[in-house]
Amino acid sequence: MKFLKVLLGIIVVLAIIIVVGGLLLPKNYSVSRSTVINAPDSIIYKNIADFKEFYKWNPWAKMEPSAQVSFTGTPNNPGHQYNWKGKETGAGYMKITSVNLNKNVNIDLMFIEPFESLADTKFDITPEGTANKVTWTMSGENNIISKWMCLVMGGMDKMIGKDFESGLASLKGKSEKGN
Repeated sequence: MKFLKVLLGIIVVLAIIIVVGGLLLPKNYSVSRSTVINAPDSIIYKNIADFKEFYKWNPWAKMEPSAQVSFTGTPNNPGHQYNWKGKETGAGYMKITSVNLNKNVNIDLMFIEPFESLADTKFDITPEGTANKVTWTMSGENNIISKWMCLVMGGMDKMIGKDFESGLASLKGKSEKGN
């Protein structure tokens, strides 16, 4: 009986730590990476706003090429959507919410599995000399689980920053080849 009281006490203390600690951890996150690409803004834009082209340089598609994918809607337009379901990458979709031709693509990124969350993702293309600077940004709100995951894993920036860098390097290579 004493063992059960001690065990219950430990469980209550852990629950309090998780809830109170979760309230103190950052609610919002934002991750951003940039690269300069020596290609016309129209080619870069096409490689972002057409999800069939995006898929070719997407770092997570390279991680799990066997994931099931589908594309719906008209490329380069709001409503264009990329859906995926995989064992390693989970399930979710990206849907274009707004565009500014050759300058900006705003996307809702919805993760369904293994954890549900919504992120605002955007790509900004700005002239830089004779080239174009591309900035990839993802921001959103942490739920209590993701707050603790970020704490343990060093934050969202550390968790996905390298994937953004890898993806931008692939986008750069693809765009600079003219395709």
